[in-house]
Amino acid sequence: MKAVVCRSPGELVLEDRPAPGAPPAGWALVAVSHVGICGTDYHIFEGKHPFLAYPRIMGHEVSGTVVETGEDVDLAMGEPVIINPYLACGKCIACRHGKPNCCLRIEVLGVHRDGAMAEKILVPAQNLYPANGLSLADAAAVEFLAIGAHAVRRARAEPGARTLVIGAGPIGLGAALFARIAGLDVSLLDMSTERLDFAKGELGFATLDGSQKAAAELVREATGGEGFDIVFDATGNTASVQSAFAHVAHGGTLVLVSVVKDDIVFSDPEFHKREMTLIGSRNALKVDFDHVAASIRNGAVPLAKLVTHRTTLAGTPDDLARWAHEKSGLIKAVIEVGA
Repeated sequence: MKAVVCRSPGELVLEDRPAPGAPPAGWALVAVSHVGICGTDYHIFEGKHPFLAYPRIMGHEVSGTVVETGEDVDLAMGEPVIINPYLACGKCIACRHGKPNCCLRIEVLGVHRDGAMAEKILVPAQNLYPANGLSLADAAAVEFLAIGAHAVRRARAEPGARTLVIGAGPIGLGAALFARIAGLDVSLLDMSTERLDFAKGELGFATLDGSQKAAAELVREATGGEGFDIVFDATGNTASVQSAFAHVAHGGTLVLVSVVKDDIVFSDPEFHKREMTLIGSRNALKVDFDHVAASIRNGAVPLAKLVTHRTTLAGTPDDLARWAHEKSGLIKAVIEVGA
């Protein structure tokens, strides 16, 4: 089969790879249809991922069609599916508590093991969710949106809560969309005027332009000095995460959606004075995938606006390398593998 392989940082090639064998019991062979390109994929290509072994077939935002199943799999041949790329052990304390998204031994397709920038892939059947009427192009967008939907669900905010999403990239936009779907009053903060113009003009969000004023001043102006009830940080930037504590209102909640490698330092007196709640949010659960899929079906998610760039498997080595540096106009890029 054809596969796009990142052989080493900066080296992305289309190769012939052996096709996966017959699926074992509990697994299925999926013909890949569409793959979203994530920030993680750009980081892998650029050599910025701290725990990755090369060579690697990337790709974890995936839709496809079941072409073969192992024993004890209740999926029909030809079934269109959404792939949950988080492979959990099923036995650790997180898995036993119904949180396979933070399994102690989690393996993410395209990161810890080879992913879906290829014509076919083997996946545990429990990680395949029937698309149930979603197009395969739309089904490939479910995973990245589920990250934001999970973070919003973790926040447990009441409708109407004054909410700030920091970072207007794909994950931040997903969090903002599902915060709005949950009835929250959402504003977006970013340093990119272009991304904020998109968020405001195309998606209808209130925006705070961090390139014009200090974030603290913008927050004071937007909230009358009170701060936001709920703050989501989706920047992946250490300084942004640390400054986000000061944007939270007394009694409010800070949700860390993105991950940084550094230690996070904050003022404990300020944290306690606010009686703030600090929440980590990692990956997503089936309930989040289901919520996203339903929201796409009912028209609450404007996917046609979010997917701005498209390529093919053969075009991916050149296009991904270019998009890693040419970000203008780019929100979400999708590889049409089997289209």
